[in-house]
Amino acid sequence: MSSMSVVAPISPPISPKLSPIPTRTIRFSRVPTQTRSKVRCSYAAAGNVSEDYSYGGPIDVVADVKAEKVVVLGGNGFVGSAICKAAVSKGIEVVSLSRSGQPSYSDSWVNQVTWVTGDVFFARWDELLVGATAVVSTLGGFGNEEQMKRINGEANILAVGVAKDFGVPKFILISVHDYNLPSFLLTSGYFTGKRKAESEVLSKYPSSGVVLRPGFIYGKRKVDGFEIPLDVIGEPLERFLSTIENFTKPLSSLPASDLLLAPPVSVDDLGLAVVNAVTDDDVFGVFTIEQIKEMAAKVKV
Repeated sequence: MSSMSVVAPISPPISPKLSPIPTRTIRFSRVPTQTRSKVRCSYAAAGNVSEDYSYGGPIDVVADVKAEKVVVLGGNGFVGSAICKAAVSKGIEVVSLSRSGQPSYSDSWVNQVTWVTGDVFFARWDELLVGATAVVSTLGGFGNEEQMKRINGEANILAVGVAKDFGVPKFILISVHDYNLPSFLLTSGYFTGKRKAESEVLSKYPSSGVVLRPGFIYGKRKVDGFEIPLDVIGEPLERFLSTIENFTKPLSSLPASDLLLAPPVSVDDLGLAVVNAVTDDDVFGVFTIEQIKEMAAKVKV
């Protein structure tokens, strides 16, 4: 008897019927504070059957949005008002403390600033610094030795200490360029006061304190209802010095050379540089004239 081999047909493997993975879309609006939102979920199920489920229960949504509030010391002055204006233009809440209070002119941004009349030595800091994320000091001036030490040094040092005690995370000081002056010329109350204030900022705020050192600051300065157009001198001088910068660099090491060669800074650029320092947590330390201009360029529209 001959043998026969029977081969059974092999059925093709059966592929399981897989349903598409459900997809879910969650839509909600980004908000600056904790809020409750209704979520609508859409699922694509097998068999092209669409089912929508609405969940009306509350959920907590916390968006990472930082609200800035800046307290400007001397906000009614030439530099201070430019800082207030720049901060307002970027949506920052601004409070100004100055002995003269609100300025007499009526520019559109003025009404968006909270103007507090007072002296830094007698300020009600517990009210002034509520919610502040930065303090900016433009305090400074000339006079006899004692007056200059007090306003350039002691007033700023007091403000730094108070801001630190109240937990304000950043302090920004408007200081001054040294113009490559010989050391014996930097012993006046003006320069020694500024440098002591700088040391206090960098000591109390090692990773967030900012010191800006501009030279001659130009712009339209308003004094007693009159406008002094410092930009008529400062703007063309800035352009001229920028043009010849490559030729004047070798002279920069000469004593007092920067009295002639340090480029002026627009008060508007200084204001924008402060805004950059307020809003950028990576900005801290001492900044020169050129660095101030670079900071301003980052936030210019």
